[in-house]
Parts: sequence; C-alpha cells; structure tokens
Amino acid sequence: MNLLVQLSLPETTLAARDLVGTVRTPVRICLIWIKGTTSTPPSLMATLKQNSHSGALSHAPSIDDLIPNAKQIQKEAALKEAEKAEGYARLVAAAESEKRALIERLSRPSGKSEEEKVQLASAVIQRAVRNGLTEVQVYRFPNSLCTDKGRAINQQEPGWENTLTGIPKEIFQLWTDYLKPRGYRIGYQIIDYPGGVPGDIAITIAWGD
Repeated sequence: MNLLVQLSLPETTLAARDLVGTVRTPVRICLIWIKGTTSTPPSLMATLKQNSHSGALSHAPSIDDLIPNAKQIQKEAALKEAEKAEGYARLVAAAESEKRALIERLSRPSGKSEEEKVQLASAVIQRAVRNGLTEVQVYRFPNSLCTDKGRAINQQEPGWENTLTGIPKEIFQLWTDYLKPRGYRIGYQIIDYPGGVPGDIAITIAWGD
C-alpha cells in the first residue's frame, strides 16, 4: 500500500511585519511519499467477489438441465412402460401358476375321512345358523374342474352332477349321503362370466323355505 503524507513545518526566518505589527511566520508544506506492503493486498476483496460470482455462474443450471431433450423424455417414458409391462407379465404368470397348482390340488381327492367331512359340514352350517342365515356358500371352484367347463351347470341340464371332478364331486356326494336325507338342498351355480364365458362355480347349501 502507498501512502501520501502532508506535513506543515514552520519557517526559521522572520517575515516582514504586516500593517498591524504582527510577525507572520510563513508555513512550508512538505509531501512525503511512503511506499510499503500490507498483509492483505487491496485487490483481494475484488478477487474474492469475482471468484464468488464465477462460482455462482458455474453452479447455475443450464437450459438443457431445465428442459431436457424431447427424444430423451420419450426414451425414458418407453423404458418405464416396458418396466410396467414386465412387472404385470410377472404377476400374471405367478397368478396362472398358482391357479394351476390350485386346480391340480382340487382335482384330487381331499384325503379326509367321512367323519371329518361330516364334522366340517356341521361346523359350517351351525355357524351360518347362529348368524341367522338360511343358506351358506361352502365352496368355490374354477369351471375347469368340470369335464365340460361348466356348460351343463350353466344350462341346468339333467345329469350336470356327472361332470364334476375332484373336491366338488366329493361335496356333492357328501350332500347325497348325509345332508339330502335331512332336508338340505344343494346348488351349483356360475357366479362370474369373464369375457362373457362361464367362470367360477359356487356351491351353496340351503335349509330355508
């Protein structure tokens, strides 16, 4: 930093008297130029401001960041749709696998004894009676457990019971042997029509008028 210092020094010689008799001492002015350094250069603040301004500009989002390319957006959207389709396909495949396993299991005999079947039927009926019901759905099964996919049941054709297989057939036989002689009725009815074709079938036991 450079300093300019002004000093006022009195003259050593006497000047002439003025009109009122006062002695005037002329003043000599000296200028001293001091050159030196300091720990903080005067340009540092300006440098810091400039760097701060430059840094702010470098971190500012560009127009490409704010408005991405339309083709890139389309590509990302297509990828997301593909992921959704893949996930849906996995869910469908898992549901179909579970359905096949269920049909395979239901198409085989239950393995329960006659006594176990009667006790199970009794528990279901008594619970429905306590709830004030006069009928109860005891089973639901896919139409693939019928040899004609449920066509005879849907048309209520005579002999429709002969199309039953697996557990649905066991339930019909249980009704014939134990429930029918005691005044219970049984019904097999298509309860949904996916795509306009017969779907699942419900088995209902009734005892009311």
